[in-house]
Amino acid sequence: MAQLVGVVGRDAAEALKGASVQIPRSHFPTLTADEFYWSDLIGLTVENLQGECLGTVHDMMSNGPQSILRITPVATADDAAEKAPERLIPFVGQFVINVDKAASKITVDWGLDY
Repeated sequence: MAQLVGVVGRDAAEALKGASVQIPRSHFPTLTADEFYWSDLIGLTVENLQGECLGTVHDMMSNGPQSILRITPVATADDAAEKAPERLIPFVGQFVINVDKAASKITVDWGLDY
């Protein structure tokens, strides 16, 4: 929840519905080693334990209990006729093994056929 300076009351807030709110990164709270801002994950390559590239994180979403990685698959010759479907991987320890921001890579326990 946030309150914007100069916005008083429900009607004033409702008038801003759909507006973009921007906060300088310097105002973000410091995270622990195993926490990430969604914006830090977008653009990272996703690879499984077998070394197979699953694609790139193009967005994040929440289903309530956990965040979900939205992965755009890597285009292959087999995908030329039709676009490969998006992969959705829960961002939980059972599936996300490692996030290496320096290497721009997320390692997951997730098969190509899932």
